[in-house]
Amino acid sequence: MQSVRHPRFLLLAAFAAALLAVLISGDVLSQLRGQGGFGGRERAAIREPFVGITTNGEIQTGLFSIQETGVSTAPVLEAARNFLGSLSDDQRDRVFFPVDDSEWRRWANQHSYRRQGVSFEELDESQREAAFGLMKAGLSAKGFRRSRDIMRLNYTLGEITGNFAELDEWFYYFTVMGEPSENQPWGWQLDGHHLIVNYFVLGDQVVMTPTFMGSEPVIAEAGKYKGVAVMQDELRRGLELIRALDPAQRSKAVIAQSKQGNNALAQAFRDNVVLDYAGIAASEFTDAQRDLLLSLVEEFVGNMDEGHAKVKMNEVRDHLDSTHFAWIGDHGDDSPCYYRVHSPVVLIEFDHQRPVFMRLPRVPTLQHVHSVIRTPNGNDYGKDLLRQHYANSHRAALGANPADHPSP
Repeated sequence: MQSVRHPRFLLLAAFAAALLAVLISGDVLSQLRGQGGFGGRERAAIREPFVGITTNGEIQTGLFSIQETGVSTAPVLEAARNFLGSLSDDQRDRVFFPVDDSEWRRWANQHSYRRQGVSFEELDESQREAAFGLMKAGLSAKGFRRSRDIMRLNYTLGEITGNFAELDEWFYYFTVMGEPSENQPWGWQLDGHHLIVNYFVLGDQVVMTPTFMGSEPVIAEAGKYKGVAVMQDELRRGLELIRALDPAQRSKAVIAQSKQGNNALAQAFRDNVVLDYAGIAASEFTDAQRDLLLSLVEEFVGNMDEGHAKVKMNEVRDHLDSTHFAWIGDHGDDSPCYYRVHSPVVLIEFDHQRPVFMRLPRVPTLQHVHSVIRTPNGNDYGKDLLRQHYANSHRAALGANPADHPSP
């Protein structure tokens, strides 16, 4: 005779299975390890003075300068003021930080990270529209759509796991660093699971790094947002490039044939990572291959508004011969992979990750992707531009009345 389980027993069993599935995740375990894990890495990273990503521990100087780009930042300034004007006094107090605050560096992909600012979840409909307006002003149409789809897929993950307490479309937080201004430095940050945007503004210059985009799953196969998909163009562009290399070039580009784990190196709390160039240099590419490399970079840079994306792509082109492309894994349609594009002015990583929440084998899967774009050599968060701004302001003050401003 078949046994019948008591409903309470079945409920407890389901809860235990769900808890076990979460606990075996490496990301969650690292958070539970306290000082030696995720929390310890955060505290150690923030205590460490910002240097920036380098190849040998030393900044390559002279790469970035304060200049006019000819691309207006008036739309993002207006959108920021509109967003701030929509908030209550309490919300505005929580969203504001100084322009040089360490809040810039306090971002993380983890779903349960303790975040500052105000979240979409607590905003009313009109405030949400104002927040979306700020995103639309700073991002391209493609970048905004991609961001929204990542947020939607976070809801899909809530459907898959039943964990809407931590996984939802609206658990994304805004902070604003500095008073939005036509000529003084300021910026904003969007921070949440699989979506982080750091947007620094100085005059008509913009630095939109680090920007982290990813998802688990990358395609919603069912549920409210069935059919939503992200990170497919980034994968396609990478495959186009690796497949376009001849055997000799590919042997240089592929730094590991087998992809067994997570390979991303420049994610949260890795602002000062020392990462040497790897793979093949673009100086060895044909013109057609160089075009494919630029198209791949543009897939990431193109998340920012069109005008500033063009400015950044010109910067990338100026250092194209010094740009390296590296690959880990196979290059079949169904093969998880990792690739990296690295030059003095841009670092891009794309990485298929092990599953965290989805009930899949504990090996990298196409259904979990992380990507990040950074500005090496000290200009993530616009920090090199901010440093120059402070230096110029100090020199101007000394020139105005040197007696009142002794040398530091």
